Amino acid sequence: MAFEDYYNFPHITTDAKVAEYEASFDVFSSLLDEVKELSRKKPDASMSAGKVKIVNRVLENLVVVLQGQPDAKYLEALDDDDLPQVSDAVLVMVQFQSALRSFKGRHYRSVLGMGYQWITEELMVQLETNYSKDFDDTEDEDES
Repeated sequence: MAFEDYYNFPHITTDAKVAEYEASFDVFSSLLDEVKELSRKKPDASMSAGKVKIVNRVLENLVVVLQGQPDAKYLEALDDDDLPQVSDAVLVMVQFQSALRSFKGRHYRSVLGMGYQWITEELMVQLETNYSKDFDDTEDEDES
């Protein structure tokens, strides 16, 4: 059986994007919770420049992670020139949350014999190397 029959993943990312995802996700989730709480209290209030700057730093990291994803075209950082209302910030951040869920759904999959793994270029090289080594060992045994 060919390598592709065992490991046929339609979506592959990189270790660097996964590392950025993992480094940013919890911070993003906490920020989203805080902005949602602000929105419940004062949805029409404008965000301060400092808050917009903090949120945008995380969103800009996530844009890098989500670059090339189908839903990335809908994502953009908050406008720091015309400070957004808190409710608008929630809307933008929820779009990011949805895109992050889609990213994980596409790239975090069950791998035969390994449980759930991030499907990265680097993992695919490792799997192919192991497959080739195992396949070559099997051929050597068959020839004996």
